[in-house]
Amino acid sequence: MSPDLAPDRRGPDLPPVAPSVTAELVEALSPRLRKRLDAGVAKLVARPVVRDGDTVRIAVDDDTDLELHAPGGSVTSADAIRCGCLLAPDCLHRAAAASAAPVAEDAPVPAAEDAPVPAAEDAPVPAAAASPETALGTPPGPRPGDEPPSRDQLDAARAVFGAAAAVLEAGTDGAGAVLQAELLRAAHTARLAALPRAAAAAVSVVTGVRAARSADPAYRLPDLAGTLRTVLGVAHRLPHTTGAELADLRGTVRQPYTPDGSLRLYGLFSEPVLTATGYAGAVTWTADAEGRLHTVSDVAPGGAGRATGAADRTVRIGDTALTHRELSRAGLAVSGATVSPAGRLGAGAGVRAVRASGVAWNAEPLGRLWATPVAEQVARALGGGQDLLFLDVTLAGTVREATGDCLLADCEGRAVRLAPAHDHPALPYRDNLRLLAAARGSRLRIVARLTPGPLPRALLLAAEHPGDPTARVDLGLDRLQHADLPPATAAPATVAPVDEAPLHLLRRRVHQAVAGGRRVLAFPGSGAGDGARLRRAGLATAADLLDDLHAAAADRSRDAFGRLLPADLDRFARAWLAAAVYTDEVERALCAAAWGASAEAVPAVR
Repeated sequence: MSPDLAPDRRGPDLPPVAPSVTAELVEALSPRLRKRLDAGVAKLVARPVVRDGDTVRIAVDDDTDLELHAPGGSVTSADAIRCGCLLAPDCLHRAAAASAAPVAEDAPVPAAEDAPVPAAEDAPVPAAAASPETALGTPPGPRPGDEPPSRDQLDAARAVFGAAAAVLEAGTDGAGAVLQAELLRAAHTARLAALPRAAAAAVSVVTGVRAARSADPAYRLPDLAGTLRTVLGVAHRLPHTTGAELADLRGTVRQPYTPDGSLRLYGLFSEPVLTATGYAGAVTWTADAEGRLHTVSDVAPGGAGRATGAADRTVRIGDTALTHRELSRAGLAVSGATVSPAGRLGAGAGVRAVRASGVAWNAEPLGRLWATPVAEQVARALGGGQDLLFLDVTLAGTVREATGDCLLADCEGRAVRLAPAHDHPALPYRDNLRLLAAARGSRLRIVARLTPGPLPRALLLAAEHPGDPTARVDLGLDRLQHADLPPATAAPATVAPVDEAPLHLLRRRVHQAVAGGRRVLAFPGSGAGDGARLRRAGLATAADLLDDLHAAAADRSRDAFGRLLPADLDRFARAWLAAAVYTDEVERALCAAAWGASAEAVPAVR
């Protein structure tokens, strides 16, 4: 591995550092030291680390220590990073430590009821539901989104777009610590300008870039491409919108919690959380008597050990002694409940909860979740609603994909590919799917998370026990054994070739730009023939977008002396954004068709 591509981040070993701190320390470096920053990060992450309470020490060498002070769990000021070398405080080590650490929130950590959960609740929240005024029943009147963007917000949006465009131009291979710091500075500026959605997306891009450069097993190129699309799209559209759309683009700092009286909840399943941002834990899903979904979360900075152990920790709501694993099969009676628009239960001082009995998946009220037509569930997920699917399937073997084998299942005559929800070896998802594939012919009730694409595909989260219909298995926490499986009752399934629209030709270029940067698409002959193939398939718009993307990547003007001028990053970013938006929208339409959902029933998501 070359020094430029050496690991960028240490993860949970170092305390999170606020974006503004990283940006300040990198900006203070001299041009000479900036060129050495990536190599400095690579050296620093290989050094031993010792944690002593709120202080983390890194042995830079035998005689020099670097200290990070995180009294609140994160580093919130540049002075909290101290180095004992002769060049301090202007040394490279402080900036390298900030660049190697996970990214923290700029603001102090909020109360437990409002603390962000960086997994399992990432599904978009409709703008109306996310508005505190709507949730609290504020009388009609001027809304925060009715006024146009302020000058500070316009400047912040331009800064975010420019910094994100620079990262896209370099690709993950070239987006080192300096470009990451520029995007973190833009994120901090956006937060100060009351643009929390742009700020959060920009921080997520930095986290994704670091995960890519460190070969983190949790890294997914499509996820980073989606986050880049979000941050560029928000920054690009914000100056031209008003009203409810502007309020949605601005976002909210925290989700509002509204009183929901007394709730009788029934456990559905628990799933482990392990993110590339350095968070881990568990989320338990429950449903109330009306079939509405609610979650109880325990997510905090940590690694795979916390993800596997959090299921046996007591849920943080009321005085109940239930663990997440127990709650997934039992029930909960809650009084004074508060609920966020995404269904997350608050843990405020006025909330009371006691253990109650649970029910099987085939009994009411949980059974009604599986009674909802599959097409209706998919339309809801594609429209930005809850993305869980409740399916009755018959196992049919495996099908090979580029990322590994998927479990093949029949659902209402439709071949559905079920993939593991996480590939980390500490989580038993893939091992469990491999065992289930041997139980061909078994009919199971499952819970999965929709994966948009031209073929019916979902991430398998939980299932009925193949040998006991009254039991269930949390596939990310429980490990099946061969003895749990009934004998196979069907021959191995064969998957007929699918006549798939060649949209992957455009999607591949979109992803290549994220990984390799503008230069990958600027090579002469790059993608030759792809446009013609798209036109023959009737995708003329995709072909035009692909041609424009290549043209923007290759466009380099010259000055009067024949010297190459800097590339037009804004043009390339706009061309890439148009291709990414088009690809996502067409894939959503193809996904709806694959599951039998009406395209008219699937609203656009921005």
